[in-house]
Amino acid sequence: MPQLPCYYPTHIQCWTDWFDRDDPSGSGDWETLSNLYKENLGKICRKPQGIEATTLSGLSVIRAGDVIFKNDVTSGFVCRNDDQPENKKCSDYRVRFSCHPPFCGGGVCWSRWFDRDNPSGTGDWENLSNLRKEYPREICENPLYIEAVTTDTMTPAISTGENFSIFNPTQGFVCRNKDQKSGMCRDYKVRFGCPCKKPTGPCGIVGPCF
Repeated sequence: MPQLPCYYPTHIQCWTDWFDRDDPSGSGDWETLSNLYKENLGKICRKPQGIEATTLSGLSVIRAGDVIFKNDVTSGFVCRNDDQPENKKCSDYRVRFSCHPPFCGGGVCWSRWFDRDNPSGTGDWENLSNLRKEYPREICENPLYIEAVTTDTMTPAISTGENFSIFNPTQGFVCRNKDQKSGMCRDYKVRFGCPCKKPTGPCGIVGPCF
């Protein structure tokens, strides 16, 4: 099986564990990202995409009603007692961060493009069973994703306005001429997204696919 580079779909995110490194008994509750990163090596990605903070009892920041000094993916979370009205102290907070792959795993590598058929007959049949026969060992056993584009302009199939009888990673892609208003499908090519190997090192380095 070929060794292909690993790509990471940006719509996939995961959340870290909750962290609670401080309490408001001093100047406030300081859940800063720099300190959390140092104290929890390997448990927080280098560039978090999101942050969530709640009290230890599960209240959101808004429901807790505290004045918050910092709450972002660059600084982390800080609630200062001096900012609260009527000498009130901050609540005790916990935080977590969302991260993209490869920190979460979930990497995807793509096969090359396949174009085994054209629509001159009954339609364009890029079904997985036939592709496996004609291109042995070039498609992984359990594809996660499929992409289909036109062969001439690389227009995504979903943007052409045509109807497809099959369009999924477990069966492949089929466009039938009889299902089209024009009476003829455009010519398509497809590729499949497959899982990368699991991380092999502490830095989240991911090996080749398949």
